[in-house]
Amino acid sequence: MNVTDFNMDFFSLKGKNAIVTGGNGGLGQAFSLALAKAGANVMVPSLVDDDGTTKKLIEDVGVEYKFIEADITADGVCKNIVDECVNTWGSVDILINCAGISINVQDVTKYTRKEWDKMISINLTAAFEMIHEACKYMIKQESGKIINIASLYSFLGGQWSPAYAATKHGIVGLTKSMCDELAQFNIQVNAIAPGYYATPLTEMTRKDEKRNAEILAHIPANRWGYTADLMGATVFLASPASNYVNGTVLTVDGGYLMR
Repeated sequence: MNVTDFNMDFFSLKGKNAIVTGGNGGLGQAFSLALAKAGANVMVPSLVDDDGTTKKLIEDVGVEYKFIEADITADGVCKNIVDECVNTWGSVDILINCAGISINVQDVTKYTRKEWDKMISINLTAAFEMIHEACKYMIKQESGKIINIASLYSFLGGQWSPAYAATKHGIVGLTKSMCDELAQFNIQVNAIAPGYYATPLTEMTRKDEKRNAEILAHIPANRWGYTADLMGATVFLASPASNYVNGTVLTVDGGYLMR
């Protein structure tokens, strides 16, 4: 491709079909809506549906939305999700592994094996299973975009959250490993690492004046992120504009890691 061949259509996802695990709330909703605004149909597997907000936001931009009630940690479920996407729309072109949890932040001496296993299963093993199933179709069609959702804890120690930090370090390792194997098939595997975002989950932290000040002091942009701040990075990594971007972790953190 010559430089004269490049145009803004390279950022278009028109006609593409995407799966976004956990894509109907919080940051996941921003990933889903970003894909939809760029033209992709979006399938969202999750344990619970939202109040219909995600469906309306996506369908209002003129693409299709499909929710599947699914436990992605259960045997065979990831395969069923990917097969459903292909059966419904004809292909799976984009996969975003967003589903994840963070539970029981506490001293490591009180952290249990049960809690550890649950987080590993949802945050890491399910992401592997989704990639494992999606790439079977992507290899056949010789194209695909896989975006794993990492975290600042992919780079930091994660005090009081050993399992969460371990899974997010693991997501980066999984991204690099899968990139190394799948790039030859024109499948790009990358990750997005969000920083601190103003969502319902962080409301209590933001209301804590001391903790809020500590976090802001660490962010050169001097503000919490808005979920919309993630949407440009999502479209870029899901579109042909990133066809030679492989195995990278794109931090969208207002500069947090620079301090």
